Amino acid sequence: MSTINENYQMEASIIIPCKNEGSNVKMTVDSILAAASSDDYEIIIVDDGSADGCCLFLQENRVYQKVKHIHTPGLGAARARNLGASDAHGKFLIFCDAHITVPENWPRILLDTFLQHPEADAVSPAVGSLDKPAAAGYGQTWNNRLETVWLPSPTNLEITTVPLLPGGCLAVRAETFRQVGGFDSGFIVWGYEDVEISLKLWLFGYRLYVNPSVKILHLFRNKHPYSVTFDHVHYNLLRMAYSHFNFNRIGKTLELVQFKTRLKKITRRVLQDGAMEQRRAFFARRKFDDDWFMHRFKIDF
Repeated sequence: MSTINENYQMEASIIIPCKNEGSNVKMTVDSILAAASSDDYEIIIVDDGSADGCCLFLQENRVYQKVKHIHTPGLGAARARNLGASDAHGKFLIFCDAHITVPENWPRILLDTFLQHPEADAVSPAVGSLDKPAAAGYGQTWNNRLETVWLPSPTNLEITTVPLLPGGCLAVRAETFRQVGGFDSGFIVWGYEDVEISLKLWLFGYRLYVNPSVKILHLFRNKHPYSVTFDHVHYNLLRMAYSHFNFNRIGKTLELVQFKTRLKKITRRVLQDGAMEQRRAFFARRKFDDDWFMHRFKIDF
């Protein structure tokens, strides 16, 4: 099954998954509508089993009548994004968290990256904090414990390649998204969706950029408004490792998992859910291996 609608009818589809976001999702949609009223864009909200009525505002004002609203019973972050993409008609897909604000004309500036750099397949803006707007990250990388680390501003604010794109806002060619199969549909609840698709894109021969000339503001929270356990996060981490890493690097990843008493059970579930079959399919398609990726971006893991 295709992960996107291949009948492109507009420039871009802005896809916003949400779950129990309270007033944040309205803030996000209002900001996007104010900044991009063009008919070239559509907005798709995937309400992934919210219990707080966070999307009821869509029915209360005609200003939201063109916003597509998809209800799901709780697919998890990766599959909710894929579902939104399957109903999209844009040549580009822009995935946004439901707790951001955007500057004027941001989608045009972001998508201009693909014109300035035809080799680009995905791009993110700079990401600042709603609480501290002056602070910003410019794409991400991994440290030696496979933790995501924000990158500093590129020299002269130039558009540049980065290893990882943050899920808070990333744009990707719809055709590219289809070719790599979208976000990992085997992921559960939340965790590693953005870094896994970033890694997969690079290994499959695509190129990722950050455009520092546009900055969105993101609400960074201490806890999720829904239940996320270490088991969920560790499951996704190990699924990513078994799908993309060599066995030495898988061993190092296993050592990172907290609660060693749960490790065997989580690993068994990852393997039972087809991680090795996915690994074989990915290895057969990819152009580069994980050693190449780590060396290219000077990641010591």
